[in-house]
Amino acid sequence: MKTIKITAVAFCILVIFSCKKSENRSTENSVQNTEIQDEKLTEKEVTYTSDGKNFKSFVVYSGDSVTKKPVVFVIPEWWGLNDYSKSRAKQLAELGYFAMALDFYGDGKTVENPDDAGKLATPFYENPNLGKNAFDAGKAELAKFPNADQSKMAVIGYCFGGAQSLNMARQESDLKGAAVFHGNLMTGVKPNNNKVKIIVFNGEADGFISQEEIAAFKKEMDSAKMDYQFFNYPGALHAFTNPEATEVGKKFDMKVAYNKDADEKSWAELQKFLKEIFK
Repeated sequence: MKTIKITAVAFCILVIFSCKKSENRSTENSVQNTEIQDEKLTEKEVTYTSDGKNFKSFVVYSGDSVTKKPVVFVIPEWWGLNDYSKSRAKQLAELGYFAMALDFYGDGKTVENPDDAGKLATPFYENPNLGKNAFDAGKAELAKFPNADQSKMAVIGYCFGGAQSLNMARQESDLKGAAVFHGNLMTGVKPNNNKVKIIVFNGEADGFISQEEIAAFKKEMDSAKMDYQFFNYPGALHAFTNPEATEVGKKFDMKVAYNKDADEKSWAELQKFLKEIFK
């Protein structure tokens, strides 16, 4: 186990609003709806069906469509697969990764207020298999892309997506790593393998992640002999990586805010982490 303490990680779902089978999936009828190509990036919206549910995810990569690249999945905040999630996928593509921002809710659904977000996110906390099924459906789509190296895969997530990233780390042994940005740490799923490396970025001032939760998380990781790192950023509130968080906090009277320093430092650490796990 590797534990690094500098600055903390975080949570992504608001506890108040509840921001607190896979082997049988049938993925079919993949349709690439939209393709945008410029000098640097190729972007594709992909539609696929699994267990009777339609998903609309977002794929982006640089270079040709043949040369294999390590895969990084992005799981969005509880707002759904919005522009912010896609922007993170684009950043990863610019770094040379094959990035796939996942639709977890189905039909590419997004919402703009905490009440609706809570209604969509809560079932995933009550039944962790929902997240695994959505993730596995997206993972199955990679077979359609010759340049997606399925031997090198990682997942990152923000808030709700951070919790789901941990959910995947606890269940998906074919992942090389999982990164959590201000996400809930205890998801009701015990690790069933210790092969996946984990890195957590928490906001020390995040009121939605208690010291008790952090202690329970570390105890669980140590007991399972997981290889993990934990960063705790002083002064950083919940959702510290999202530039729109401050305005969202004011609008809905939520203690969330962007923190430029924590955002930049955590992104730099993520880049080091990805290089290490994909060696």
